[in-house]
Amino acid sequence: MTLLLALALAGQETIAFPDDRLRVDGLPWFSEDRPVLRRLPARLKDTFRPAVWSLAQHPSGGRIRFRTDSLAVTLTAQSPDPSAMHHMPSVGQNGFDLYVDGAYLGSAWPDKQGRIEKSWTVGSERALRDVVLYLPLYKPVTVSAVVLDAGARVEAPSPYALPKPVVYYGSSITQGGCASNAGLSVQAILGRRLNVDFVNLGFSGNGLGEPSLAEAVAEIDAACYVLDFWGNPTPDAYAGALPPFVDVLRKKRPEAPILVTGPFYFPAEAAGGDVARAQRRKREIARAFVESRQDARMRYVDGLEMLNRQQAEGLVDGVHANSLGFWFCANGLEPHLRRALGLK
Repeated sequence: MTLLLALALAGQETIAFPDDRLRVDGLPWFSEDRPVLRRLPARLKDTFRPAVWSLAQHPSGGRIRFRTDSLAVTLTAQSPDPSAMHHMPSVGQNGFDLYVDGAYLGSAWPDKQGRIEKSWTVGSERALRDVVLYLPLYKPVTVSAVVLDAGARVEAPSPYALPKPVVYYGSSITQGGCASNAGLSVQAILGRRLNVDFVNLGFSGNGLGEPSLAEAVAEIDAACYVLDFWGNPTPDAYAGALPPFVDVLRKKRPEAPILVTGPFYFPAEAAGGDVARAQRRKREIARAFVESRQDARMRYVDGLEMLNRQQAEGLVDGVHANSLGFWFCANGLEPHLRRALGLK
């Protein structure tokens, strides 16, 4: 007997996904492509490199949100497989996180067949609670249903502090590699702290700042754009890509705040050599670019404020942040983002 059938026989209410009562945030083109949970729209597929389009199927940053007085919440979903990368926990790559009223409650992950079936008790008495399901960071997924108590109320989630999302563009670090959980990327941490919506457009190994991505990013009316794509290009490629990327944004979103981040610390920098030179040059490129534009709505963020040599234990492989590293990054980025968003 499947979990859904067992719950149906027990008299619980199954809400097949998608359903307007289950709000999807963080995937700005979901209304076009539903029920597919992806990060870029199908109508633009031919403008992206195949690797980018493949990574867009990973719904990193996507969330299912609703408010309910149900005492239990059950999720059923399907992953292509339960595989995991060597440097990232399976639950972060493949799994869901459940937060209730802003607090972490638990996670769900696929079995050997890729099935995800998980029930959580979210309260002991009837009261409306905000429920957020964070989608996997590094694996496509299909959501089948959310199951609640029979007769439970389901309402729109509590509003964000701002009507527009923060949009992040970058590399694997931006995508969430290598957080232990779906709810522990830097964007998710800051989203909860600031009560703001966010969109994660980080593409592992492929955050190269190409014009097609700039055009897609510019489609989103954002409260702030965070350009965090220093990780993948060479210094020369980064210097060539950053100005036209910003030009595309500025043409369509002339008043939007933009944060340009420089590299955070790589332990290999301590030995000097090519890594140290590349990291130093990318910091210089980003800082000099922002200064040259004299744009009051654009700010440079030194990546060493986000993760420095004394915080190197926040890296899982000398390059990618673990959950502690993303906590450090959130601490460093938060004051800049608050200032850009006008939040005290």
